[in-house]
Amino acid sequence: MEPYDALSELDAYVASRDAFECLVSTLAGAPARGMAHDELELLLEQQGRKLLRQLMQDHLDLRARTEEAAARLSAGQPRVRGPEGQARTWRESNHPRWLTCVFGPVRVTRIAYRGRDVSNVHPADAELSLPAGRHSRGLARLAVLEAVRGSFDQAQAAIERRCGKVLGKRRLKELVAAAVDIAAYYTAKIPTPCTREMPLVLQVDGKGMVMRPEALRDATRRSAAKAAAAGRRGRLAPGEKPNRKRMATVACVFDTAPAPRRPHDIIHPPGGRSESRPPRPGPKAERKWCTASVIRSPEQVVADAFDQAEARDPQHLREWIVLVDGARHQLDLIHTEAARRGIRLNVLLDFVHVAEYCWTAAHAFHPPGSREAETWAAEKLTVILAGHAERAATEMTAQAAAEHLPAARRDAVATCHRYLTSHLDQLHYDTALKAGWPIATGPVEGACRHLIADRLDITGARWGLDGAEAVLQLRALITNGDFQDYWVFHAAREHQRLYPSPDQHNYSLTA
Repeated sequence: MEPYDALSELDAYVASRDAFECLVSTLAGAPARGMAHDELELLLEQQGRKLLRQLMQDHLDLRARTEEAAARLSAGQPRVRGPEGQARTWRESNHPRWLTCVFGPVRVTRIAYRGRDVSNVHPADAELSLPAGRHSRGLARLAVLEAVRGSFDQAQAAIERRCGKVLGKRRLKELVAAAVDIAAYYTAKIPTPCTREMPLVLQVDGKGMVMRPEALRDATRRSAAKAAAAGRRGRLAPGEKPNRKRMATVACVFDTAPAPRRPHDIIHPPGGRSESRPPRPGPKAERKWCTASVIRSPEQVVADAFDQAEARDPQHLREWIVLVDGARHQLDLIHTEAARRGIRLNVLLDFVHVAEYCWTAAHAFHPPGSREAETWAAEKLTVILAGHAERAATEMTAQAAAEHLPAARRDAVATCHRYLTSHLDQLHYDTALKAGWPIATGPVEGACRHLIADRLDITGARWGLDGAEAVLQLRALITNGDFQDYWVFHAAREHQRLYPSPDQHNYSLTA
């Protein structure tokens, strides 16, 4: 019997060549010669997308004919088996399915291998690594990048401008679930090694986001229900919360090169800084890694940060610096995790928070905005940076008593005194400056603004748990610069889930 006479590869692309020739004729015609350049751009964008879709369709049709030819030649050879090992004894041709790609919808035709009481097997689906749904992985990748950048409406509009009407808003939200493999990716990923002379810095913070009522934590939901039962009010009481937010925990880990400084490099002396002695620059965050979660507990997020830090310093040879903003529950979690792992930490309080308390105390003695208030705050902060926080606290309370301040202003000084004396073990700024360590939580606060405020806390947004968690993790992944590598990893994992092989347990993916 003569072999199956399939079309040649060149003949398979006749429709694409016709579409290309049609586009060339359009460009060469009189109407196109009178167009402005932006009109030509729009024409090529629209017609070029149709040409690319036709190329995709012709290629898929060629592969379908090739599969049919191969099946005819292999008649009588061993049958196709499913992932459970059972043979599929019947073969049916021309089983179509639709695939929506970045160029538009295309039709995939393949052979279905069937068996009694078992699902069909389509070897061509595995060869093409087709997704479970209708939308291609390339379109899912584009949807993720757009959806984590701005609102879902903006993402849908951006995709429509590039690809046409290929994706609805509801389906767009579902595609953001591509964050499913992020935890496995970071478990397999090996961080870049670093010298032991570079300190390792950990920072933890939290930020709230507006959630739907069913996504609030139990205590917040009860408070919201209680407020609703009390009746609608025009204004909240001072200090009262609207009970609409759920707190997300954000952590970051980074390396930094030591940058020794002096107190006057941070706080300029009264009267101004000398031009002959410019301030020394502070340490910079290098290879910063962020993680965040609104579903997982703060304990788990802190443990993730320690996992990343230990991957960078498994033998605990480097100096571990932890910067906190004074939140006791975060500090307790950090100390508990460090004790469990046998790690010695250098804990520092964010100097910016200390400065805010000192400025409040300065305004108790001098009018806000005055040169005297600035001088007073600079003197006290310089003393604190020099390692004498207790002395600064004692001096300000003694001054308040000597000047017989009114009760309200004396309370501001007492609050600053209480804040300093209760955190003396975290105010060793003299040691930190000499060693060149950072003394502020700018990286994690910047991460909170970027990961949450810039996307999840935009005006009018209300989130469910799954959607907020997916967007949060994907934004952290992109911030870490790992999205390209992750997408390759995720595509391979997705292929394994959709098309498992009998010996799949014998190997594993690495990042």
